[in-house]
Amino acid sequence: MRVNVIGLGYIGLPTALILAAKGTEVVGTDIDPSIVNGLEEGNVGFEEEGLQELFEKAKLNNIVFTTKYEKADVYIVAVPTPYVKNNKKVDATYVEKAICSVLEVCDSGAIIVIESTISPGTINRKIRPIVSNCEKVKDIHLAHAPERIIPGRMVYELENNNRTIGVDEERVGQQIKRLYQTFCKGKITVTDVKTAEMTKVVENTYRDINIAFANELAKICRADNLDVYEIIKIANMHPRVSILSPGPGVGGHCISVDPWFLVGDYPGLANIVLAARKINDSMPEFVLERISEIMKDNDVADVSRVGIYGLTYKENVDDVRESPTLQLIECMKKHLARGIKVYDPFVHTNIVENQYQDYKEFLDTVDMVVVMVAHAHLIKNMDLLKDKIVFDTRNVCSCKKIYKL
Repeated sequence: MRVNVIGLGYIGLPTALILAAKGTEVVGTDIDPSIVNGLEEGNVGFEEEGLQELFEKAKLNNIVFTTKYEKADVYIVAVPTPYVKNNKKVDATYVEKAICSVLEVCDSGAIIVIESTISPGTINRKIRPIVSNCEKVKDIHLAHAPERIIPGRMVYELENNNRTIGVDEERVGQQIKRLYQTFCKGKITVTDVKTAEMTKVVENTYRDINIAFANELAKICRADNLDVYEIIKIANMHPRVSILSPGPGVGGHCISVDPWFLVGDYPGLANIVLAARKINDSMPEFVLERISEIMKDNDVADVSRVGIYGLTYKENVDDVRESPTLQLIECMKKHLARGIKVYDPFVHTNIVENQYQDYKEFLDTVDMVVVMVAHAHLIKNMDLLKDKIVFDTRNVCSCKKIYKL
């Protein structure tokens, strides 16, 4: 079986590599020549535990990287699916373009598997008409196998997480299941397409709502001068209570985006989902207000004496998509505020103003540090913060003068 993986980003590349490493003939396609050229030179493009080793194994099986679509038995589409900001509906443009390009080269009988996260009904509304109206090839089978991996644990989760495959025909589902079983040790459930679409969105929405409860609790406790962390710790002693930790916001391509699909597609019905999204989206602004309060309490008059630690959306990865720090910086721009310093040990290219690449140089320029991401680097070098005013939004610091959410 020959597989063409479309899109060599955070999802497509690990998927292509693990398939090739397990013996499947794989072509990896990306329209960005710099990505393809980088892979041909041995650069995987982003930091991820075990990815380089997987790349070396895949190369032994002669995986091919190209900007062109190739003939294959199965096409796995792993391209971005953002949402349209004004109506919160999924933007399936990248998927639609990928499908059109596949139909230009594939043979009749090919299977197209969409791994990109999409809202329920997207395949029926957006993709199926493209396939049905194609006169060049017939008998094309559509499937949806939503990705279920997170940066920092991609290789492990590719092998161990359960998977869902949505198809029209059981026979096709079993064929794709056998392909995924070449690398996946988890349970693989075959269901219909729309159920698979809804399942992935529901998984991420569930997590978003739970995070929103913790964040709203943090705001309530701040208003009444209570320690939210102590309250959560005690409440979680109850055998049926498991409250998450609050934080400065929600980032990444999944939890901060997918719930909007339900809001956009089911207006008036997804009320708790909408409330949760608003709460989590409000956290960077809340953090900014706390920064202002702490600056006043400590006579820090100039925002240029404040530094933000962490640009990524979670610890120990280099993924900055929808990160709370970037959201906070956008909030500052709305208020015409500039000058805040930024440092992240995982982001080696300057993507914002006043970003530093040397940690000690960064610390020398600030009096106050705002911890937005709990990188292991921060924990290891905690002693360097001992003389700083620290606003810890992640509840991980052990310094003298420390403030929390």
